[in-house]
Amino acid sequence: MATTANPTRDDFAKLLDEQLGGAEGGFEGRVVKGTVTGIENGMALIDVGLKSEGRISLREFSRGDDDQTLNVGDEVEVFVDRVENSEGEAMLSRDRARREAAWDKLESEFGEGKRVEGRIFGRVKGGFTVDLDGAVAFLPGSQVDIRPVRDVTPLMDMPQPFQILKMDRRRGNIVVSRRAVLEETRAEQRSELIDKLSEGQVIDGVVKNITDYGAFVDLGGIDGLLHVTDMSYKRVNHPSEVINIGDTVTVQIVRINADTQRISLGMKQLESDPWEGVAAKYPVGAKVSGTVTNITEYGAFVELEAGIEGLVHVSEMSWTKKNVHPGKIVSTSQEVEVMVLEVDSEKRRISLGLKQAQRNPWEEFADKHPVGTVVEGEVKNATEFGLFIGLPGDVDGMVHMSDIAWGISGEDALALHRKGEQVNAIVLDVDVEKERISLGMKQLEKGAPAAGGAGAGGLKKNDVVTVTVLEVRDGGLEVQAGDDGATGFIKRSDLGRDRDEQRPDRFQVGQKVDALVIGFDRSKKPNFSIKARQIAEEKQAVEQYGSSDSGASLGDILGEALKKQ
Repeated sequence: MATTANPTRDDFAKLLDEQLGGAEGGFEGRVVKGTVTGIENGMALIDVGLKSEGRISLREFSRGDDDQTLNVGDEVEVFVDRVENSEGEAMLSRDRARREAAWDKLESEFGEGKRVEGRIFGRVKGGFTVDLDGAVAFLPGSQVDIRPVRDVTPLMDMPQPFQILKMDRRRGNIVVSRRAVLEETRAEQRSELIDKLSEGQVIDGVVKNITDYGAFVDLGGIDGLLHVTDMSYKRVNHPSEVINIGDTVTVQIVRINADTQRISLGMKQLESDPWEGVAAKYPVGAKVSGTVTNITEYGAFVELEAGIEGLVHVSEMSWTKKNVHPGKIVSTSQEVEVMVLEVDSEKRRISLGLKQAQRNPWEEFADKHPVGTVVEGEVKNATEFGLFIGLPGDVDGMVHMSDIAWGISGEDALALHRKGEQVNAIVLDVDVEKERISLGMKQLEKGAPAAGGAGAGGLKKNDVVTVTVLEVRDGGLEVQAGDDGATGFIKRSDLGRDRDEQRPDRFQVGQKVDALVIGFDRSKKPNFSIKARQIAEEKQAVEQYGSSDSGASLGDILGEALKKQ
């Protein structure tokens, strides 16, 4: 009779190891299904087919969609952390199971670019924590909303969609954005609204924001920009002059950019265009009144009427003030009279002249002060070629250095006068086109010829006259023809034929001498010469009484001539 050996305890353990040992090693780190075998002291006993059961707190089953009322026999998914701990129990986790399932789902949705649902449940440095059905994600502060949000409390613990920006399962990192979802939704809404709008359409909107360059108007879920230049035909320095935040305004859709979804709006397009017929209303040459609205370095803008502005270029500001900033000639809000110089209706430009509305000061001066008029003025400036004298009408006249004084060089004459000195002068010439006034000062000296007159005192070139010495100078003699005739000058070199005779100090004031008129300066004042008179007398004597070639000496000839005289 064959005997059957009874298996020992060790044999049974070995058999069990063969059946479960290899499988147990594969359980760790996996989500498996288990059965609730009991509930005691707030713990659920779960059998997952291992040597021993595991325990999980009932609180782990009260989160998410799990029902708090767990019953014996229920089947649940759990995560096997370890097959057996020091007490011989399996280490199980419902939370880990939920997280692993959530990660699987999130990775799938992230790959497909889908939105995920979550709840903001906490604050951390730089942002917030979001529960994505068991997986915890980070929501940066900049990704909460399109605009900065001061109080996030109303958004806490509220189910809402998020967009996963990046995720790393190995490190357990997930970054989400609520802003991306809002922008996408907003873009969809904008596209729907833009499809309902068309260029030229007139629509009402509410002013949401005002900037220096315009205002943003809410058209019912989509914003349009009302640029400051499209608010009115008249000049608008700042949008707040026309509208305020919260105002309901009627605007026209000027342009829709389908690519950028930007909408440009206009208000002035709903008004009549003041530039229609402007050329007929403001003909070239017309004098009109306006208000200075803006001043720049290159000129001033003058408003002729609402929506019609013209530019007075700096070169057309003043007849006399050159290279001066327009702000020193006119001021903002000043009423001015201007002349229309040019009109370009297509470019909406009008060129104006401020000085043309006033009479040319050189023309006015010429009418009031004809040649020969004596004027008084202040020496404004002295240059190397003359003096500039301030004259009535805010114009300047110039005294050339040759017209400052008789008998001295121009440089010496310039040294006689200084800036700020009041002087008298005579008008010699006025050139209106070149804006020049020529003056003379020496012509006012005693015995000087009148400006524009004929030869001084009726003298003619080559006349021999008796002159009286008025003044002895190093350069010659200041003399006067007759007792009350024209004054003139005898240069040092013209005092005699010989060098000894050319010394001015051999003459005395009051002495009378005969001299020949050798010419006139540009003011017709005579120039005299004793030397030229001597040469002329010698020539005449030779012609009448013979020549040295006939055997007579020069002394004989002159002696004979003197006897005849």
